[in-house]
Amino acid sequence: MRSTFQFGRFNYPLQGEGVRARVMGILNVTPDSFSDGGQHQSLEFAISHAEQMILDGVDIIDVGGESSRPGAPPLPLEDELRRVMPVLYALRDQGPAISVDTYKPQVMREAIIAGVDMINDINGFRAPGALEAVRDSDCALCIMHMQSDPQHMQLAPAYTDVVAEVITFLRERINAMVASGIDPRRLCIDPGFGFGKTVEHNYALLRATGRLITELDMPLLAGLSRKSMVGAVTGKPVERRMAGSVGGALAAVAQGAAIVRVHDVAETVDALKVWQAAQ
Repeated sequence: MRSTFQFGRFNYPLQGEGVRARVMGILNVTPDSFSDGGQHQSLEFAISHAEQMILDGVDIIDVGGESSRPGAPPLPLEDELRRVMPVLYALRDQGPAISVDTYKPQVMREAIIAGVDMINDINGFRAPGALEAVRDSDCALCIMHMQSDPQHMQLAPAYTDVVAEVITFLRERINAMVASGIDPRRLCIDPGFGFGKTVEHNYALLRATGRLITELDMPLLAGLSRKSMVGAVTGKPVERRMAGSVGGALAAVAQGAAIVRVHDVAETVDALKVWQAAQ
């Protein structure tokens, strides 16, 4: 496993002294996200929520302007830029690393100009122009696996071997990005919980967290907060999945996940502190 993860203005150790999982807080500036749609849509409320996450100990704030919930329609480019760019500029110098959740190359370019530390792409940088948009920056790049697209991904997810197929996809994307001239120290992987997967697929991937990290030699981002895989096990509606989500984050970190992407920052930070103290 490599020793560091280049993360824009930051450099996260992956081995030795100072190694710990980073908590990425979700900041959706959308009217229709599955969990908190509309709550942080205005700039004022988005910044207020970000400030609370900072007080709660967040390491990274992930700003998203387009819902990727199952069935979500695509968002026009100008609408996404209008939602996310003011927030990125407002948060750039507040302390935590800043990530933008987008698959559009033009949003990536504008976000890099604004100084983001990570591009988090559910489409694995497959859009025409995506690699060119990010190649010459120093921001981290998160490659996620998704079967199909948000509009169709949960209609009938099917795999022969979900873990092997996700590994194959991620390896192909890593190789393509390195071949394009991108430093592999900027890359991390995300198995894409809930993105074209059944509950069984999701838990097979969660159990295989360590295998993905070892076989691909990449830090892993785990994003399962409040998702249906949590609801399927706990029987709880989305607004009551905090405890289950923290449990999922701990399960991922216990197997080596470098970043957990969560809605409930304070609770996850505290749980990780206690878990780490016990190691």
